[in-house]
Amino acid sequence: MLYLSQMLGKPVVDCTGEKIGTVSDLAISTGEVFPRITSLAFQGPGKIPFMISWRKYVDEFDDDGLTLQVEAHDIRFSYLQPDEVLLARDLMNRQIVDTQGLKVVRVNDLKLSVSGSQLRLLGAEVGVRGILRGLAPWIERSVVSVAKVFGKKIDEQIIAWNYMDLLDRDLSEVQLSVTHKRLDELHPADVADILEQLDPQQRANVFEHLDDAQATEAISEMEDEYQSDFIESLDNKQAANVLGNMDPDDAADIVRDLSYERAETLLRLMGVEDATEIRRLLGYKDGTAGGMMTTQFVSVADTDTVGHAIEVLRELPEDHPSVHFVYVLDEYDKLVGVCSLRTLVLTDDKTPMSKCMYDDLITATPDETEEDVSADIFKYDLTAMPVVDEHGTLLGIVTVDDAWDAIEDDVSSDKTKTSVWKWVGIATGAVIFLILYTLVVLQIAGFHWR
Repeated sequence: MLYLSQMLGKPVVDCTGEKIGTVSDLAISTGEVFPRITSLAFQGPGKIPFMISWRKYVDEFDDDGLTLQVEAHDIRFSYLQPDEVLLARDLMNRQIVDTQGLKVVRVNDLKLSVSGSQLRLLGAEVGVRGILRGLAPWIERSVVSVAKVFGKKIDEQIIAWNYMDLLDRDLSEVQLSVTHKRLDELHPADVADILEQLDPQQRANVFEHLDDAQATEAISEMEDEYQSDFIESLDNKQAANVLGNMDPDDAADIVRDLSYERAETLLRLMGVEDATEIRRLLGYKDGTAGGMMTTQFVSVADTDTVGHAIEVLRELPEDHPSVHFVYVLDEYDKLVGVCSLRTLVLTDDKTPMSKCMYDDLITATPDETEEDVSADIFKYDLTAMPVVDEHGTLLGIVTVDDAWDAIEDDVSSDKTKTSVWKWVGIATGAVIFLILYTLVVLQIAGFHWR
């Protein structure tokens, strides 16, 4: 096995043994699973850069240098091709997305494999050994040896090339579409985890290569503190489009964290129906049932038949949230009952909804706290809880997912507070220890207090 760091700066000699330069970089073609080295870049006399075909000219190679097949005057120089990437220039010290580990890491070295007369890229070293090897190979060997003496093992951390997605490439000829096709195949929650680890510019790069549905789902899965920042980084048209595609309750949560001017701008750019729903939810206080409920539910009149209710369900758009119940309203839009999908399927199509609905309802008012609503949802094992006003009019529903989110936010906040106090305690203890230690040292040294 070879490493890129071991080859950089090594001599390049022709077939007569004459030194013609030093290795400055290696190029690969990005279209292979384990790409072979296609070009050699080296610095000639006067530090003039040259590039030649690896296949045509390289005869032997190891970590001591490279020997060419021809004499210096027979070399024909080439140029970097559109599908080629330079390893040192384009990959070393770059951030990559490890699509297997679902995390963002930095490339500290690149591991190469000798295959006959070819040299192939196996993957990226993202651990401490790559950093040590970059300083000097002997430093890496020394640290590994010392660690063994103490019974510790410092393993390589190699990410295979086929598990890597590159970010933040500067070359215009290196397209991101192939790279991000792999990100598109991840679950939206996994994409959200990756987005949260990137800086704003890289986040925007990834976002550009997700379609509207994927982008919307990924943003919905992001933690609250990242969502508003991400929307702020988009232009008005993009931001309005994303918010308009989100569930109204999720969009309202983000809009609440935006400045008044930006929020109004985005709401005006949305469709009237989407903006109206979001404005309705913004009228309720954050942390209440009204603030956490969604207005995306299915309702029918109590005089409608089961067959009609099923037709309503069939006509829902594909991106409509999962439906577990159909809510039944009277002529004044007052909630009078609820019907599960199971009941609908098992009931004759001609049966009026008033005859098959369940009317012993557990509801919440919009001013109830999200803690109380969440507690009731879990207490009564509900999939969703209707939210009604003082007249019994159905305003929205709080789903069990919303309840879990509220609990997670509460627990996360408590953990943060605990963590802060924990570190304050550790820091205080460390300061006291240093003071006492200093006093003891001074006492031993014969220092006398006056």
